[in-house]
Amino acid sequence: MSTLKEQLIALGGVFQAAVLVDQLARTGQASEANLGCMLGSLLVRDPKDTLEVFGGDDLNLREGYRALVGALERDPAILQREPLRYALSMLGLERQLAKRGDMLELIGKRLPQIQSQADHFGLVHDNVIASSGALYQDTLSTLRQRIQVHGDSRFLQQANNASKIRALLLAGIRAARLWRQLGGHRWQLVFSRRKLLNELYDLMRAP
Repeated sequence: MSTLKEQLIALGGVFQAAVLVDQLARTGQASEANLGCMLGSLLVRDPKDTLEVFGGDDLNLREGYRALVGALERDPAILQREPLRYALSMLGLERQLAKRGDMLELIGKRLPQIQSQADHFGLVHDNVIASSGALYQDTLSTLRQRIQVHGDSRFLQQANNASKIRALLLAGIRAARLWRQLGGHRWQLVFSRRKLLNELYDLMRAP
């Protein structure tokens, strides 16, 4: 698989997390399979390729790909504004996280505990979601830049929903880190739009 495709899978993960955050904030609902895919991506160590981070199949990244296409096409009719804002914020937060060795170390220490919970209860169990959300709250939400999530206050105020949103933001930032490690840069989104779109269309056509 080409480096560009690997980058797009990771970036698709960022946008997938952003789409799910938006869905939860507005409707209180998100697909369990999609949620499981993103939570699982937090716990994959030493993957053989980028696809393995997301369960070995990019089926659960399709909504993220669509949101990314909307951002790159710059067509107001298909642009998903809130997911784009969340995705760009996650890319920004990842840059701040990269400078914080202490925070990276804390995340590294806590993920094995979450892995143990996931092994015991299952990936989308409330305990796993709560621990993942708490990890985001104790680390990334303390940085100066904050992600403001907009939606229906009824859903935003539900503890379990709030934990899901925080856990997804953590997973999105993990995907942003992966994208950066694969050589991804924000200027690509401006100067290499057509190239990215052509590769994305190929990914979305794949069975």
